[in-house]
Amino acid sequence: MAVPIQKQLWTIEEFERAWDAGAFPRDARLELIRGEIVEMSPIGNPHAFCVMWLCDLLSDLKPKGILSPQNPLKLPELESAPQPDAVVFRRRSNFKVRPPQAKDVLLLVEVSDSSLAYDRDVKMPLYAEAYIREAWLVDINGGRIFVYRCPTPEGYQEVRIYSRGESVTPKAFPGKRFAVNEILG
Repeated sequence: MAVPIQKQLWTIEEFERAWDAGAFPRDARLELIRGEIVEMSPIGNPHAFCVMWLCDLLSDLKPKGILSPQNPLKLPELESAPQPDAVVFRRRSNFKVRPPQAKDVLLLVEVSDSSLAYDRDVKMPLYAEAYIREAWLVDINGGRIFVYRCPTPEGYQEVRIYSRGESVTPKAFPGKRFAVNEILG
């Protein structure tokens, strides 16, 4: 008789304890998505350069926002700790007392050169379910940016595509415009 294999789901706390205990190689690129440990794609040069340009541009969103590049974003209600390429949090002084949460996110950005389908089909719905107000998916190979707004548990209700030659304005920063060409490098 065949016994079905049970999938082991992790909590954020279990994942962090295993990481701290050395259960994973220190250079492993892992994130926790809905309780599953997911190995992320290696960062290639196009991705690294795009993130570098993006972070340089988004650093201009001070003093209202504070930029957090390629750090975990804990979403406890979804047992997830994804590592978006850039997050702009609402600036506050007590991050040490209470780490940033989804409600603190003003803008989240994923950069994709080899993981477009995964970012679009797995991570964007996760961010919508966490009620992250605005998320951008930078498609390096397609030369465009998908802007997701109006989150619901079923996904984002508004998705707009911006191409080279256009500019995009984050909803939380109506006075700031970013050229798609600048973001893509």
